[in-house]
Amino acid sequence: MIFRISLAVAVSGILILATTPLSYPVVSGINDKLSHIFAFFVLSLLADFSFPDKKFNLYIILPLMAYGLMIEGIQYFLPYRMFSLFDVAADAMGLVLYRISFPLLKKGVDAIFNKK
Repeated sequence: MIFRISLAVAVSGILILATTPLSYPVVSGINDKLSHIFAFFVLSLLADFSFPDKKFNLYIILPLMAYGLMIEGIQYFLPYRMFSLFDVAADAMGLVLYRISFPLLKKGVDAIFNKK
């Protein structure tokens, strides 16, 4: 249950951060892309552990990519934000990095939360 609550908070928080005006100009640099990668890595982890009966495949990947595309679509219409396919690519990279590293993460998280 904690993972589902955390996922809902993360999805809501990212949407708010992605659609509110910034007090500084938007710069599309390496730090921005690293933020996207990290955010979608964390979303992948939370989604994966929120739905343990589902394998980390299209059931999780497609909704997360749709969420990333939705955010970019919203930003297209905001004068203080900008649409970027590079952001979508960075989102996808976060998913891929999670998929590559999730066997180790899953083992560690299971050990912490599922002590038996």
